Amino acid sequence: MNTVSGGKRAALKNQLFFHAMTLPGFAFVVIFCFVPMVGIIMAFQDYAPAKGLFGSPFVGVKHFAYLFSLPESFRIFRNTLLIAFGKIVLGSLTAIVFSILLNEIRIARLKKGIQTIVYLPHFLSWVVLASVVVNMVNLDGPVNQGIAALGLGKINFLGDNRFFQPLLIVTDVWKEFGYSSVVYLAALTGIDPGLYEAASIDGAGWFRRIWHITLPGMMTIILLMAAMSLANILNAGFDQVYNLYSPLVYESGDILDTYVYRSGVIGLQYSFATAVGLLKSVIGIVLMVSANAAAGRMTGQRIF
Repeated sequence: MNTVSGGKRAALKNQLFFHAMTLPGFAFVVIFCFVPMVGIIMAFQDYAPAKGLFGSPFVGVKHFAYLFSLPESFRIFRNTLLIAFGKIVLGSLTAIVFSILLNEIRIARLKKGIQTIVYLPHFLSWVVLASVVVNMVNLDGPVNQGIAALGLGKINFLGDNRFFQPLLIVTDVWKEFGYSSVVYLAALTGIDPGLYEAASIDGAGWFRRIWHITLPGMMTIILLMAAMSLANILNAGFDQVYNLYSPLVYESGDILDTYVYRSGVIGLQYSFATAVGLLKSVIGIVLMVSANAAAGRMTGQRIF
């Protein structure tokens, strides 16, 4: 027994330097992620900066009840869910298809060039990309010029509620699908090439090889990524929506984050904004834990 305990102490001593290397990151998480969670108490108060965090009166679930009593609450939740769900589904499908097609390219330089081009938008802020999107889809932009060349009427993408949500979903997928495909490309490298060779010998075409070998080989990663995405089902992308929307499209583009920003932050309703943020976090945790359990049952692997 003493030998085992001594071995553990020796191993810990040998790895002490590596444990010490994690301390700055651990301190960062504690200071910027855990310490601010004390502010959750504001969700149950009528917070007043002059009275401070522990001097403001408690009001229980008043702000949560107020959120659901708002006439526009259903519309805001609906917009948030539709936009977020559309981004998750279309983004995942696009990333999966792109990774499969990119994996078929055998010319290394061409493959790297395509990867660089599609990865680049991920690293640009929506403050920059919003101006690009606006110039592309405004009434005098190249998109509407192309539509007009086909003999169709121009579309006010940024001012028409019928087209604003699809615009948000498509532009977000364009920005993120290249970066998301990295995970799926890594999954493709783990598939045994011998399976493709055997399938080719048996007469299977490209599509049948993809359907019966590639997709089943990627299924574990696909399910795990879907489980992780569910945690963000109420995060429809504040930075994107804020930089593209206007009062003309509040009906289809106003989401939880933008509504809270206007009414909670600009309107100085700090407790209300905190309550909505807490509600989003709780729903996200419940969905992620549930999806993680489902992924564990279906694939035998869990995120945590």
